[in-house]
Amino acid sequence: MKVLITGTAGFIGSNLAIRLLERGDEVVGIDNLNDYYDVSLKQARLERVKTYDKFTEIRISIEDRPAMAQVFVKHQPQRVVNLAAQAGVRYSLVNPHAYIDTNIVGFMNILEGSRHHGVEHLVYASSSSVYGANTNYPFSVHNNVDHPVSLYAASKKSNELMAHTYSHLFNLPTTGLRFFTVYGPWGRPDMALFMFTKNILAGLPIDVFNYGDHKRDFTYIDDIVEGVIRTLDNVSTPNPEWTGNEPDPGTSKGPWRIYNIGNNNPCTLLRYIEILENCLGKKAEKNMLPLQPGDVPYTYADTSDLMNDVGYKPDTSVEVGIQRFVDWYFQYYKI
Repeated sequence: MKVLITGTAGFIGSNLAIRLLERGDEVVGIDNLNDYYDVSLKQARLERVKTYDKFTEIRISIEDRPAMAQVFVKHQPQRVVNLAAQAGVRYSLVNPHAYIDTNIVGFMNILEGSRHHGVEHLVYASSSSVYGANTNYPFSVHNNVDHPVSLYAASKKSNELMAHTYSHLFNLPTTGLRFFTVYGPWGRPDMALFMFTKNILAGLPIDVFNYGDHKRDFTYIDDIVEGVIRTLDNVSTPNPEWTGNEPDPGTSKGPWRIYNIGNNNPCTLLRYIEILENCLGKKAEKNMLPLQPGDVPYTYADTSDLMNDVGYKPDTSVEVGIQRFVDWYFQYYKI
């Protein structure tokens, strides 16, 4: 089928594009290659995707309304995966407008294009950040998520609400995916694993927030991509048992679904660092710091809905995933 993917120079988007192309799908990829982080890494990811004949590259921003409208008119995608976003919790404290432009205005353009051009299924990236101040573990899609603690999280929750409206009004099948701390080869330089590796190798201290008392449901990139493909192929349907008397936050009367994609096995930040030290053969100098504004101390995904509906559960251990990242890092940076 023909799939439109936004964010194809991104960490998840480039890996997803390759997987779909390898199975024979046609991919139309959108990215603006902004400079939020190292553009050369984005270009290198994109070069991997461009080796496939059935890939079409489009260099625009999703918040560009006329350009996005033209993409849908010209390419008529059957399915859409929206992964383009302004990412990062901490960056949202200093540049909030970027999150409104890309994550809200841009997503609006995706919804409108999907609505008017008969898209069979719109899958979009949400985030574990939407759980915010929740402390009911593991996080379930059937929990209320009305207390985000960063604008980034609020923008992702907004995407879920906007998608619900389009599913309800226009019968557009949509599926939101709450990703839990994605890591692995070709990852983002602003994420902890990348920064830790760079500093440890350079003999520089690493910043360990919340004095190391973080737990994260670290999820390996290949597991994330498999989850995206499984849900993309499984078009969302209404929940016939949904009722307004006891509204379920994870399903709807319309063709709207939410899934967690996480490892369902939280790891402490200090253990994560210890595994990395073992892989690098070098100890880290730790700069212990308090919890940062916008951060949540623990994440833990309940993946039972994903398993029940599409038969999938991420299972790559952090020991395996970190070693694969380190191997890639040494190769990519010729260390």
